[in-house]
Amino acid sequence: MTTEASHPLYVPLAPLTAPRAEEPRRRRRPPVPPARPAEPAAAGSVRPAEPVATPAATRPARPARPARSARSVRPTDPVAARSARSARPARPVRPSAVPSAVPSAAPALRLAPGRLRAGVAAGAGAVGLLWGLQARPSARLDVLFASGAHLTGLLAGYGVLVLLLLMARIPAVEHGVGADRLARRHALGGRYVLGLIAAHAVLALCGHAVHTHADLVTAAGDLLSYGAIAAATAGTALLVAVGITSARSVRRRLRHETWRAVHLGALLAAALGFVHQLAGPDIAGGLLTRWLWSLAHAVVAVLLVWYRIVVPVRAALRHDLRVAEVRDEGPGVVSVLIRGRGVDRLRAEPGQFFRWRFLRRGLWATALPFSLSAPVRDDTLRITVKALGDHTRRVRRLRPGTRVLATGPFGALTAHRRTRRKVLLLAGGVGITPLRALFETLPGGPGDVTLLYRASDSSSVVLREELEAIARERRADLHFLLGPSDGSFDPLAPRALRNLVPDLAAHDVYLCGPPAMARAATASLRRAGVPASRIHSEDFDHA
Repeated sequence: MTTEASHPLYVPLAPLTAPRAEEPRRRRRPPVPPARPAEPAAAGSVRPAEPVATPAATRPARPARPARSARSVRPTDPVAARSARSARPARPVRPSAVPSAVPSAAPALRLAPGRLRAGVAAGAGAVGLLWGLQARPSARLDVLFASGAHLTGLLAGYGVLVLLLLMARIPAVEHGVGADRLARRHALGGRYVLGLIAAHAVLALCGHAVHTHADLVTAAGDLLSYGAIAAATAGTALLVAVGITSARSVRRRLRHETWRAVHLGALLAAALGFVHQLAGPDIAGGLLTRWLWSLAHAVVAVLLVWYRIVVPVRAALRHDLRVAEVRDEGPGVVSVLIRGRGVDRLRAEPGQFFRWRFLRRGLWATALPFSLSAPVRDDTLRITVKALGDHTRRVRRLRPGTRVLATGPFGALTAHRRTRRKVLLLAGGVGITPLRALFETLPGGPGDVTLLYRASDSSSVVLREELEAIARERRADLHFLLGPSDGSFDPLAPRALRNLVPDLAAHDVYLCGPPAMARAATASLRRAGVPASRIHSEDFDHA
C-alpha cells in the first residue's frame, strides 16, 4: 500500500505553504503587489489550513528549497532509530509563518475541567446547606448519629447523580474534559460514594440502636423491616458488585459484556436509592425540597436516555454507516474505511475517537473505542486497528457492506489544547492513529511539528508511508525510534528527547501509546522541562 492508491484518503497531500508577509510601507515606495492566489488543488487532495501571516518580517522570505527525500540516520546508540527529515528552508522560519489559529471545526461548546470541578463542588455545597438548614443542634448521642447519617446519605445520593452524569457522554463534557479523565474521575468518585454509603449505614444503625436501646443485630433487623430501607440495601449490594468488578485485577478476568451487564445494575441501584431518599426526613420534609431533588434525578435520567440511546440511534438512521473496505497495513494491523451519508455533520476532529459497534456476529454486542487515523473526507471515516484480542481480531474479517453504529465523536486530544507554536507528537505502537491525523492537520510552518514514533522494530511501524509523505510535504521532522522496550538504551529518556528536540521545553506535547510507555514518557518529559499542563494524552484503557 502506498500513498498513490486510488482512494482519496491516500492521495498525496498538497504542499503546506505560507502566504508571503505584506511588506511594511516605506517612504515613497510603492506597496508590494498582492501575491497571486494559488491554483485550486486537484480533486481528492487535502490542503491544510493556511497559516496567517503577521507583519513581523520587513521583506518577503526567500522561497524554500525543495524538500529532500527521507533518509535513514544510523544512530550511535544500540537501539535502531530511523529519522525522516526534510530540508530546512533557505532562511530561518520567521514568526510571520506561525499559524494564529487552530482549525475552526471545533464544537461550539466545551466544558473546561475546572468548571466541571467547580460545578460539582457547588452542588455538594448546596447539599450540605440543605442538611444544615434542617439539622437540629443537640448533644444527645442518637441525634448526633442521626445527623451524621443524614449528611452522608444526602452526599451519597448526590454522588450517585454525579457519577451517572459523568458517564452520560454529553458532548460538551466529553470534548472539554476527555473521555479518559471522565472515566478516571468516575472510578475515583465511585470509591467516595461507596465510602459515604457505608458511613451512612453504620451511623444510621448506631443511631437507631441507641435510640431504641437495642443491640446492633436487633436494630438491623428492625431497620430492614422498612420497605425503603430494604430497597436501599439492595441498591447498595448492586453498587458493591459494580465496585468489585471495576477493580483492575478483577476486570481483566471478565469479558467486556459481563462487566457491562454488571455496570448496568448501577442504574437500578440509583433508582432504589432514590426511593429510599424520598422516604427520608431530609427530602420528604418539604414540598420544594422533594420537587428539586426529583427534578435533579429526572434531568440526569433524560440526559442518559438522550445521549446514550436516542443520539446513537438517530445517527445510525441519518448517516447509514457501512464498511467500505478493509486494508492490510502490516502484520496484524488493518485499516477499516467506513462510508456514510453526511458524515461531515458528525463534526469529528483529528485526534478524536468513536465507539464502534459492527453489526456482525461476535462484534455487535460490544462498542469498541477506536480513534480516527485520518481526517474525515468524502463522507469516509477511517480507523486503524491492531489485533490484540478476540474483538480486534474479528475486525480483520469484516466484509464490505457491514452496517456500523458509531457513537461520538469523543475525546479531547485535539488541536484546541494547543498553546504553543511548536508541537511534539509522541506515539507508541498503534497509538500512532490519532497522532497521524493530527500530524497532517495541525497548522504550522516548517519545523513547527515533530513526530517521534516509538516501536519495537520496523515491522511494528504502522502507516509508515503515509507518515513519510506527510513529513515531506509539510517539511516536518519525523523520527522512528526502534528497539526493544527492555534494551540498554532508552530513546525516551530526558537526554535523548532533548537531543532529538533541542527546544523541547517550548513545545506542546501530544502523547498516545500503551499505558506503560505513556507513563514512562510523561515522567521523562517532566524531567526534561515540559510542564504537565502542556503534556496532552488520552488513555484508551479508561475510554
